[in-house]
Amino acid sequence: QVHLVESGGGPVQAGGSLRLSCVASGGIFSIGTMGWYRQPQGKQRELVATISRAGVKNDNDSVKGRFTISRDNAKNTVFLQMDSLKAEDTAVYYCVTYSGGLEYWGQGTQVTVFS
Repeated sequence: QVHLVESGGGPVQAGGSLRLSCVASGGIFSIGTMGWYRQPQGKQRELVATISRAGVKNDNDSVKGRFTISRDNAKNTVFLQMDSLKAEDTAVYYCVTYSGGLEYWGQGTQVTVFS
C-alpha cells in the first residue's frame, strides 16, 4: 500500500507562485509515473501534469509555460512549480502515482488564487 502526502497548497495572489510537493511511501514495488490532477469546486477532476520515472512529461495545455512538474526518484517525491497563477487555477490538487499496477491518490491540497 502506497501512501501519498501532499503539501504546499494555500492562498496566493493572482500572478504569484506556489510549489506543491508530494511524497510517496510504503509499497513493495517501485514508484512509477507520478503526477497531479486538480478539481475545481463543482467541476470534474482534470489532469494537470504527469512525469514518468524516466522524466517524460505530459502537461495539460492550460498550464503549459506556467507550471513545471519535476521529481526526485531517490526520495519518491514529485513537485509542481506553479507560476503566473490565475483565478481559474483555484482547485483541490491531488497527487497520483502508479505502483505495482495499482493507482494511488493523495488526500488533496487546496490552492486558492485571489485577485
